[in-house]
Formats: sequence, structure tokens, C-alpha cells
Amino acid sequence: MRIIRNESNNIVNNIPPLLAIMKDAIRQSSDGVVIDLEISPGAKETGVHGYNPWRKRIEVKLSERAQKGKANAELISFLSVLFNVNSRNVQIITGLTNSKKSVKIINAKADDIFKILNEK
Repeated sequence: MRIIRNESNNIVNNIPPLLAIMKDAIRQSSDGVVIDLEISPGAKETGVHGYNPWRKRIEVKLSERAQKGKANAELISFLSVLFNVNSRNVQIITGLTNSKKSVKIINAKADDIFKILNEK
């Protein structure tokens, strides 16, 4: 068994090092999972591109530009496909007009989110 300590000096068991750090950006809520993201619109391709340890946010690049809600719509669509949930279950709860966003995946479990991100 591999034992890892995250930035808060808490022991995290059996989680790959990057995901142990990402744990600060993903938290379980009463009705789902909240994920803190840093969005870069206008990229060549859409995808998860790492983790920003200073901002404690998962970096997501989107191919759509941030105009008239196109990037937000693409983010919701991308996350619904990535986490295999209905797009109605993906909500931007903070940062609607900002690159720093918090997104809630309704009825999801944090462990499932970690597993999916570990595969990417």
C-alpha cells in the first residue's frame, strides 16, 4: 500500500500522486460533487489538462471561445460526457462569467469522479 500526504498533510491511501493533490479541488456535497475548475477557452482541443496547485483547481481547456455562453455550454456538455451523466445534472454554481468556476455534478460520488479522472 502506498501512503501519500496531500498539501494539507493528510494521509491519502491508494490514490495516485496527482489525484492526491487534486483531492483539494473535488469535494462531496449533500446532493452531489463540487469540482473547482480553471477554464481556458479558445484552445485547440477540449479536455482536462492538469491541476493548478496554487489555485487548487483542475485545469480544463475548451475549444469554444468565451462568447455568449458558448464556452459554458461546451463545458457542461464535456463534463456530462466525461462523467457519463445527463447534462441537466451538471451545474455551474460559481464563476459563470469567470475562468475560475465551481461545477456541481448532481447525484455523483467523489470516488467515482476520482476514478474517471484517474483514467484520463
